[in-house]
Amino acid sequence: MHESTLLLIEVGALLFGLGLLGRLSRRIGLSPIPLYLLAGLAFGHGGILSLSASEEFIAVGSEIGVILLLVMLGLEYSAGELVGNLRSAAPAGLLDAVLNALPGAAFALLLGWGWLAAAVLAGITWVSSSGVVAKVLADLGRVGNRETPVILSVLVIEDLAMALYLPLVTALLAGVGLLRGGVALGVAVLTVVVVLVVAIRFGNLISSALSANDPEALLLGVLGLTLLVAGVAAKLQVSAAVGAFLVGIALSGPVAHHATELLSPLRDLFAAVFFVFFGLVTDPRDMPPVLLPALVLALVTMGTKLLTGYLAARRVGIGEPGRWRAGLALMPRGEFSIVIAGLAVAAGTVEPRLTALATAYVLITVVTGPMLARLPDLPWFKQWLRRRATAPVPEPLPLPD
Repeated sequence: MHESTLLLIEVGALLFGLGLLGRLSRRIGLSPIPLYLLAGLAFGHGGILSLSASEEFIAVGSEIGVILLLVMLGLEYSAGELVGNLRSAAPAGLLDAVLNALPGAAFALLLGWGWLAAAVLAGITWVSSSGVVAKVLADLGRVGNRETPVILSVLVIEDLAMALYLPLVTALLAGVGLLRGGVALGVAVLTVVVVLVVAIRFGNLISSALSANDPEALLLGVLGLTLLVAGVAAKLQVSAAVGAFLVGIALSGPVAHHATELLSPLRDLFAAVFFVFFGLVTDPRDMPPVLLPALVLALVTMGTKLLTGYLAARRVGIGEPGRWRAGLALMPRGEFSIVIAGLAVAAGTVEPRLTALATAYVLITVVTGPMLARLPDLPWFKQWLRRRATAPVPEPLPLPD
């Protein structure tokens, strides 16, 4: 059979199956993300059937999916809101790094994998998945919630930190000198600053170059600009997700409103492809030996993410339900964690079991995270929060004479 014909058959069957899974998930009140991941596992390496002809196509689609998820989040906020939220969330970003990177580093050292593996595993456990979190917020209708800017601020700080972390850890893994590592880090910092300045200072000019009255031209213009900036950012060792998010921030007014409507169907399509691809590249046979350590690590760091979001939301005056929503939403790890593990494997200088551990760890958090994010919407959880709010505060113990 001709390769393009097989590609059409595989992609068509996959998308049709995802449509059925999406409908099923909404009927049973579950996020479709876990079902998409399981579908990828079933048809990936080590699964029941391999989608060999369409894997490269799905890989490109998955990258577009993350980019669209982030540009859509950026369209919800202005440049002024971004700067204000980043300033107010800076302490939360520092707390996030301490609470979530240190457990990964300590875990690697306890396993006897050395300091280099500790630096890698620290990054894997530190950063949440922007793509998964964005999808969860959209699925649960929380994009306009009061705690959502707090969540986004933490994610953006993490992504900006990754722009500095990735070139640094790449230099460490490659064993290059201090000079080359410093140059890579300097390029990353300069790129982030330039993109931020352009987004904040010249966002109005970018919006005026696009017409909100011509849907076709607007769709092509916004999508092309987003992919262009994301690609340039990735080429300069900066997160493509950060570039896409800042494009969304730069657009404003009617252009942002109409672009949101036009891009929503594309976001849903490619976001589903992203989660499927994550499962496709995972071989289930590699995970059983490291499943128990991955589960322990996931339990610890999901707890620290919950604490991160809770404290960040409390700091800016968000109510008790919003604090829990913020903490639970940040639990999933994803694309960055896999990228970091891939860098370690390519270098060949760290413990080979780290990749399987990272894969199992990410799958546990990605599957359970979206399900746990629904807890604050459940009646029994709301009742528990009400009981906590109305419980009498115990009298302080009298001081001794």
